[in-house]
Amino acid sequence: MSEFMEIIEWFDESGEGMAHRFPQDGSGALKMGAQLIVRESQEAVFFKDGHALDRFGAGRWTLSTANLPLITSALSLPWGFRSPFRAEVVFVNRKTFTDLRWGTSEPVIFRDRELGHVRLRAFGNCTLRVDESVAFVNRVVGTAGHFATPQLTELLRDIIVARLNDYLGETLDSVLSLPSIYDETAAAVTARLAPDLARFGLILDGFWIQAITPPEEVQQMVDRQGGLALVRDMPAYLQYQMATAIGREQPAGAGDQLIGAGLGVGVGMLVPGMVREAMHAPAAGGAAATAVAPAAGGTGGATAGGPFCAACGGALPTAARFCPLCGRAQGGPAA
Repeated sequence: MSEFMEIIEWFDESGEGMAHRFPQDGSGALKMGAQLIVRESQEAVFFKDGHALDRFGAGRWTLSTANLPLITSALSLPWGFRSPFRAEVVFVNRKTFTDLRWGTSEPVIFRDRELGHVRLRAFGNCTLRVDESVAFVNRVVGTAGHFATPQLTELLRDIIVARLNDYLGETLDSVLSLPSIYDETAAAVTARLAPDLARFGLILDGFWIQAITPPEEVQQMVDRQGGLALVRDMPAYLQYQMATAIGREQPAGAGDQLIGAGLGVGVGMLVPGMVREAMHAPAAGGAAATAVAPAAGGTGGATAGGPFCAACGGALPTAARFCPLCGRAQGGPAA
């Protein structure tokens, strides 16, 4: 580079740069006629004596008294403005920065209608861009030679979490209903964030909540509540428990018998009979079951006027091939 800056431009290879000062360590010598190159996604702000004066949008600019009116009026040079002057240029990246992640660093306590006090964590992502370059440089970048998105992450996270906590504190009813209102919550929080970010020259292009989660012990409590809801339906719960136990305790070969008779029919006959007996409910047709269990080692007693199962002593329908109580095949010795 020559003694004076004659071509001024900034190309960000990282994709994370938000602002870049030229020269990075403070003001430098510029001369009238120098070339300023500003890309479509950028804006250039000229500073003289610590004040933001002229701004340039996209294009190739030749610095002259015509396009530097504020700097020209501040110079008062006696040589027809052909001599160099000291100034600095801050390039501001105006593109939309995507996939900026946010999240709570510590769980926050909320009052829940069903679970009492719960501690919640939240995380998600957002997209934002610089809306007002001078405000962004003056209030965020300052005198830094280069500023990138990682330097903004902590500030952004603190603002988002504060507004999200404020909104949930006013509206949260139950943790169980949160997943159904993520979009509504994100829209409300975006509206609350707008004035905060505007003070820094920033604007949100998108804001998403990926999850709001309680700690592990609260999640286990929710799982237990789901189990209790199943137990409240006792007949269904008993059917499930009995069917599971029978599946575990069937001797070898019994499964083949059930398959041979049709698994759906066998289980359909077996389980309802066991539930009726366990709940002391009347059998189909309103008549109470009258089967008498056999004594140990015996063949069991028969009900009046009908056949019985040699294995369990239960009453059998006429010409039944399987016992509706124990599932054993009839017409032969017990397996």
